[in-house]
Amino acid sequence: MSQEDSDDIKGKLALITGCTGGIGYATALSLAGRGCHIAVHFHQAVQKAEELVLNLEKLGVKAVAFRADLSNYDNVRQLHTDVVNTLGNPDILFNNSGILNGALGPNGNIQDVSVEKFEETWRTNTGTAYLLTQLCLPNMENKKWGRIVFNSSVAAGTGGVVGPHYASSKSAMHGLLHWIANRYAKDGITCNAVAPALIIETGMMSNPSEELRKRIPIGRFGRPQEVASIVELLVTNAYMTNKIIVADGGWTPSAF
Repeated sequence: MSQEDSDDIKGKLALITGCTGGIGYATALSLAGRGCHIAVHFHQAVQKAEELVLNLEKLGVKAVAFRADLSNYDNVRQLHTDVVNTLGNPDILFNNSGILNGALGPNGNIQDVSVEKFEETWRTNTGTAYLLTQLCLPNMENKKWGRIVFNSSVAAGTGGVVGPHYASSKSAMHGLLHWIANRYAKDGITCNAVAPALIIETGMMSNPSEELRKRIPIGRFGRPQEVASIVELLVTNAYMTNKIIVADGGWTPSAF
């Protein structure tokens, strides 16, 4: 089996943004369990980032926390520089961080989302992921190996319940990943997305209603570890690229 086809990610470096959130935290532990070193990005949760680093080191991998406000492109560039100077170039990039930037609900008024808020949401959710991917790709090209994963949302395909700013910022990721996947497949680089919904222990689902749970076909909310297992699949399967994997307990009937 060639290196390009191998599912062995031991010794690879994964940069995970939003690592102190439920999905980021679980994914870091999941990939570290496969022997990945982890660049732990966080914004404000210092204590949780330090706790995660300790837990990762117990698994026998290298882990360093990097603080950055990713609503600013210069901070994105600095984060990449800091990671490279401290741990090396990332082999795996999980673009996981993002913001809601206010929730209108499905019956909200579009007039309540200013174009400034719209652009801020796109910059933080989509622009950041684009720039970080752009920065990480050259080294992946040189190595002829790379894994890029975007954390999208079911809202990208359905409109969701947050608002047009959020849904469209996530939908834009899909066009981005499709282009990247097609362009860099020949270089041993895969690019995919996971699109979760109704995942508890996250910022979006901190206090879900019982009524909402009853609407989920499998009868319960999802867990961060279940999203992390999909990310693990996407970074260990060299034949899977250009895909959006939906994790929503059967809420939507098919991929979009």
